[in-house]
Amino acid sequence: MRYPNGGDLLVAVLQELGIDTVFGIVSVHNLPLVEAVDRALRFVPVRHEASAVNAADAYGRARGSIGCALTSTGTGAGNAAGSLIEALSAGSSVLHVTGQVESEFLGSGRGFIHETKDQLGMLTAVSAYAATVPDTERAGRILREAARAARGGPGGTGGPASVEWPIDLQYAPQADLRAAPDFPAFPGPTAGEIAAAGELLASARRPLVWAGGGATRARRELAPLLEATGAGLLTSNSGRGTVPEDHDQVIGNFATAPAARTLLADADLLLTIGTHFRSNETADYTLDLPAAHIQIDLDAAALGRVYPVAHPLHGDAAPTLAALARYAAPAEAGWRERVRAVRADVRAALHDAIGPQAAICDAIRAALPREAVIARDVTIPSSSWGNRLLDMYDPLDNVFPRGGGIGQGLGMGIGAALARPHAPTVVLAGDGGLAVHLGELLTLAQERPRLTLLVFNDGGYGVLRNMQDRYSERRSGVDLATPDFELLARACGLPYGRIAAEEDAAPVIDAAVASDGPTLVEVDLTALGPMKNPFTPPVRIPSR
Repeated sequence: MRYPNGGDLLVAVLQELGIDTVFGIVSVHNLPLVEAVDRALRFVPVRHEASAVNAADAYGRARGSIGCALTSTGTGAGNAAGSLIEALSAGSSVLHVTGQVESEFLGSGRGFIHETKDQLGMLTAVSAYAATVPDTERAGRILREAARAARGGPGGTGGPASVEWPIDLQYAPQADLRAAPDFPAFPGPTAGEIAAAGELLASARRPLVWAGGGATRARRELAPLLEATGAGLLTSNSGRGTVPEDHDQVIGNFATAPAARTLLADADLLLTIGTHFRSNETADYTLDLPAAHIQIDLDAAALGRVYPVAHPLHGDAAPTLAALARYAAPAEAGWRERVRAVRADVRAALHDAIGPQAAICDAIRAALPREAVIARDVTIPSSSWGNRLLDMYDPLDNVFPRGGGIGQGLGMGIGAALARPHAPTVVLAGDGGLAVHLGELLTLAQERPRLTLLVFNDGGYGVLRNMQDRYSERRSGVDLATPDFELLARACGLPYGRIAAEEDAAPVIDAAVASDGPTLVEVDLTALGPMKNPFTPPVRIPSR
């Protein structure tokens, strides 16, 4: 198959992947790609390359597939690096295509415009896969190989894949050989390993399950296992929605809550699925887990890396859980009821602790239909209750920066909203995080997705302010100038709403969610009033 230029080839590959929307910034070093995408698909001109990757990342997450970002050479590719780190941390499927200087000058160090030293080395460091297009015969193969790596081949966990493409080769006619990459078969756990783990599962009388991001591939297998065993389900933030969180055996992302710690201490088996036990979800690894531990993970390096494991099972979650299912046995009398009691306890305690913000949490869930994306930036409302109390019914609805980097929420929300235009999207962001990529308000105004942006305004970096107020004698770098959000929304052509009291939450959020386009809603935290206990992250501070 021949194509007039690289842009037309890229469009053909994207159509094979089911991608209809691409995020990026146009440049002299990607112009053929952007022009072809804009002719045949939807090109979204974000205002920063980091946001292009964030949006492509969330586009893929919200669809359960892959997203695409286009950036420029040198500084443009460098601007994307932080968001590629987020996608790498999350194992998100992102195809990142960036430009490169003309082939004859590549690596010459002449200072050609947009040239940087060892761009491929930089991309390799922040991507699961990185390659350079060397000629017009292999571009198609490299793009498909990158997409396959991003989605995770057999035994692979996926992640961002970066392709740099010299501009002269982008303009040239392409001979697409359409050769598919070859991945070896992945065997999964042996029959003996399944049997040994199954015997332990069959003997358990007080079982618990912990679902991480890897469990989202096994939704059909996990729910019946809970029903058969009566096990309670804990989750990481990434595993939320694997079983809908209104299921009465789903405790959720509450493993470090006091009632959940007690339940873990009394459990005689823990089955963990696709979780890496991040520090913020294990109280900096101080959380105690049962010694009888079966761990399933597609990443062999994750098995036993954080907590000891009695039965490590290296394999894909869905077939591995299906193989274990025949060993499922019911829990002892009263265990299922105790799980339900803990579920109710942890939710009631958090609902009470967040004070007036509980009204906002309740209003969001009441306004949204069951199918809706909830994207969260790193901010106090997200970290305290958005990541726990705001029920998720599907993992595709659960969009947040898993690596913990601030400022990525709006870009992610835009990508998710354009991935699923018929469902509403809500973004939770703080004023400090929003300021990192404030320009994306213009992308929001231009593209007009069905997105409600809730900006929790406390005049700075609230999490770090609370830490300094608790552990230090003064504040440093946390109090920031904040814009008049009503004027800002008006300048961008965005509808505006304001929540300053608990009784404002439901009517303002109902109206915003019911809209067919974007709305900026400011939550005035000073007027609303404080939480009962100031939120601080689970981070240890030596000698304090």
